[in-house]
Amino acid sequence: MLTVNSIEKSYKRGAWFSKDRQQILTNVCFECRAGECLGIVGESGSGKSTLGRLILGIEKPDRGTVLFAGQNIENRRARLGTISAVFQDYRSSLNPFFTVETAMMEAMNIKKKPQKEKQNKMDMLLNQVGLNASYKNRYPHELSGGEAQRVCIARALAAEPQCLVLDEAISSLDVSVQIQILNLLKELKRIYNLSYIFITHDLQAAAYICDRIIFFRSGQIEEIVETVTLKDAQSEYAKKLLQMHITI
Repeated sequence: MLTVNSIEKSYKRGAWFSKDRQQILTNVCFECRAGECLGIVGESGSGKSTLGRLILGIEKPDRGTVLFAGQNIENRRARLGTISAVFQDYRSSLNPFFTVETAMMEAMNIKKKPQKEKQNKMDMLLNQVGLNASYKNRYPHELSGGEAQRVCIARALAAEPQCLVLDEAISSLDVSVQIQILNLLKELKRIYNLSYIFITHDLQAAAYICDRIIFFRSGQIEEIVETVTLKDAQSEYAKKLLQMHITI
């Protein structure tokens, strides 16, 4: 479904006229299958969030392509309504002047459907993420962290995507809330047969929700491992993260 072909990305370093560039991503290649949860695990500064922005079409690669269902995601029509995102900072992800209803309706308006149908779907989505219809009239400052992230997930689903990019989507939440959100994501994936790109520094969370895990270091893929055979990872970096985060 999603194919990343030989992606490279660098940023200018220093003054605007400088020719010096810092390489962020180098020859990144992988596929995310339909209905799969693919984890991208790496430490801070590894370039995984930059990769997420390229997958979403927020930024363009220097070289290589990201294809969704065979179409380049640089084409807005290829990604509109097919790929959605949930980010780490749920507060800045929600417009403070928008109610939950307004925020969700903004996503729903991508699809041309009758207003009544949109309202019914909004109520259903809020219910599916554990919130009732009364939340539609609330503003972001009236929500707890867990509630705000649930709204962000519901809003991401409102566009009826086939793939959801989750960039450190649980890292700002309390541990007990993290588990609730992970279980919610697993259930929503089952209901909608979604593909997930789960970007995180938390290997334990990735092991809980993902089918396969990419170990990402310094802008490159170290290893791709099936979660069921995670203990058999070969690279030194993967072994290091396993020792840090998981007792096998």
